[in-house]
Amino acid sequence: MILVENLVKNYGTIEAVKGISFSVKEGSLFSFLGTNGAGKSTTINILTTLLAKTSGMATVGGFDIDREDEKVRSLIGVVFQDSVLDPLLTVQENLLFRGSLYGLTGSKLKKAVDNAIEITDLSEMTGRRYGKLSGGQRRRTDIARALIHMPKLLFLDEPTTGLDPKTRRDIWIMIRELQESNGMTVFLTTHYMEEAAESDDIVVINKGEIKAQGTPLELKMQYCTDLVKITLTNGEYIEHKIKSTVDALPIIEQHKGNITNVEVINGTLDDVFLNLTEGLEHAD
Repeated sequence: MILVENLVKNYGTIEAVKGISFSVKEGSLFSFLGTNGAGKSTTINILTTLLAKTSGMATVGGFDIDREDEKVRSLIGVVFQDSVLDPLLTVQENLLFRGSLYGLTGSKLKKAVDNAIEITDLSEMTGRRYGKLSGGQRRRTDIARALIHMPKLLFLDEPTTGLDPKTRRDIWIMIRELQESNGMTVFLTTHYMEEAAESDDIVVINKGEIKAQGTPLELKMQYCTDLVKITLTNGEYIEHKIKSTVDALPIIEQHKGNITNVEVINGTLDDVFLNLTEGLEHAD
């Protein structure tokens, strides 16, 4: 669905994106992770045709982002960090207006808006002003706006930031159901590693360069360790870093008969992210 090769973006002498290459499989959940200022938003803005690249190549759905930008835009939906909807208009008014920008009119427009409202469970909110909605309700409306034309590729730029855990969970259930029922590709940026843990593939970017890429399991195996904690009968406390849970067995066997407690703590994507980015500047 997305192919990026040697993508570069410079702002004068500042290199924001430094020749990155990656691909996104059709129908997958892809996470693009990095600290603030890492180059995430710049890359997304280029892929969504909002920003011109300096050099390199990128295609979306097989279409070149420069020469076939209109075809690219017809394939994608984008949920930005900051809303682009009018706070004074109702949910339905906002969606009808946005749908008209895709060239939809009459019964086709109404059907498309009704479908987006149903998918995002907004039927009870259609007559309320967008500015009066809760954070979770606004996010659902933002997603509905991006779904009006049922895109093949949905960009989600930190879609659940600032939301409570229940609302975050509910929105992710909705996104997953949408992806599975429509085969939609989802391109995600997030600061919540538990969301990225559900991804099919992950790329970690820092200071405009890709630091790691792979499945969540591959990244955890390569960039973090598990930890075995053993408490002995004499009160002594032992701690060992291990590559996998089975590596704890010989350590346990070594102290057999003198153990009161064993705890194995698995490495997480948080550990991966910190190991790849810790100590680097988090400047905007």
